[in-house]
Amino acid sequence: MRLNTISGRFAALTMIFVVMAELLILLPALASFRLDYLESRLERAQIASLALLATDESLASDLESELLQNAGVFNVVLRRDDVRQLVLSSTIPGPVTATYDLRDEDVPQTVDDALGTLLNRENEVVRVIGSPVNQAGQLIEITMPTAPLRTAMLDYGFRLLLVSAAFSILTGILLNLAAQRLILVPIRRVIAHMKAYAEAPEDPRHIIRPNARLAELNDAETALEAMQKTVTSSLKQKERMAQLGEAVAKISHDLRNILTTAQIFADRLEESADPKVTRAAPKLLNSITRAVTLCETTLAFGKAEEPAPTLSRFNLAQLVAELVEAETLAADAAGQVEFLSDIPPSLMIRADRDQLYRVLSNLARNARQAIEGTGESGTVEIGAGETDEEWWIRVGDTGPGLPDKAREFLFKPFSGSARKGGTGLGLTIAADLIRGHGGRVDLVRSDEQGSEFMIHLPRAVGEGGEPL
Repeated sequence: MRLNTISGRFAALTMIFVVMAELLILLPALASFRLDYLESRLERAQIASLALLATDESLASDLESELLQNAGVFNVVLRRDDVRQLVLSSTIPGPVTATYDLRDEDVPQTVDDALGTLLNRENEVVRVIGSPVNQAGQLIEITMPTAPLRTAMLDYGFRLLLVSAAFSILTGILLNLAAQRLILVPIRRVIAHMKAYAEAPEDPRHIIRPNARLAELNDAETALEAMQKTVTSSLKQKERMAQLGEAVAKISHDLRNILTTAQIFADRLEESADPKVTRAAPKLLNSITRAVTLCETTLAFGKAEEPAPTLSRFNLAQLVAELVEAETLAADAAGQVEFLSDIPPSLMIRADRDQLYRVLSNLARNARQAIEGTGESGTVEIGAGETDEEWWIRVGDTGPGLPDKAREFLFKPFSGSARKGGTGLGLTIAADLIRGHGGRVDLVRSDEQGSEFMIHLPRAVGEGGEPL
């Protein structure tokens, strides 16, 4: 049995505590044994003195020595009718070192006298006073050696310790068996489930099923089951997202090649003699260029993460004008969704122009689609301003607002979509891109009157978009 195991330590502690308890019992037991021993010597001495008093004087001298030896004393004194009489006597080998009156000793005094007897190895002579049995006088007094008393006490204590040791070992074994059955077996079951689950965490068959009878262990198994279910679900979701990312990367790769070809044809459209085609060609070229850039960014994201923003200063009103024109052309019904811009014409901000366009495009597209889903007309307003610490951009609409589920999983992929068939990636991408600038995207409000998002961009940012 190893001490670094629960069962080993449990058994060792059990034996230690039992022995400690027995030691606390040992002192009072030794004190009681000493008191019984002295009282038995008084009784023997009284019987010897009465036997001597009942004989004639000629026999007394012959019996006195034998009676004292059998009683284990040197002298016997009786007090009867207020007369103190030396009944039995012999030569005392030394002076009397202590007197013990058993008539008025209390428990602490008895324990203290017992300890003194055990610790004193010298064979001394002591006087013991007590009351005679059967009222055969007022008191009886004897002198006796301490060595036989100490030997008897040591023998009694040794036997008591042996019994205590056997009892502690038996108790430890029984408690260890009970602990094995009630505690350690369920714990080992939990450990086995954890090891099996660690080998294949994606396999739901390895999830533990709580069945412990002890309430604490059952709570632990229930918590472990909930954790394993969460981990397994997360692993499955991450696996699906990894597969989706691989598929998106492949599609983006092929789409980039297709868009590159379209970009070449768009370049040739600029040479057309038709003035309408000439005016539309740059816009078409810009859109295709953004699509190609997005495909390249998606491929890079599939390998690592969203690239760090390339910061530059540009006019925000011009960027928003391009966005409004593109979203107006993409509207389902003419005139159903109206785009309003409340941006100072001279407002210059410092950010990654393409990434900010993607952010605003996601927010504006979500707002437009929300209004179109109602079948009624509405407005999408984009405003902006600046303070000493930051630039802020507000995107609001008069749509129906976000449902509860969308607000709960607002910036989580594949969870926060507000419309049927949506992926919920738009807000996730927007939040990641703004976070890369050291800023944040907040949902200011969302109710029956519409929704409003606020973008915060710090004026000073360091490497990786961290605010300075």
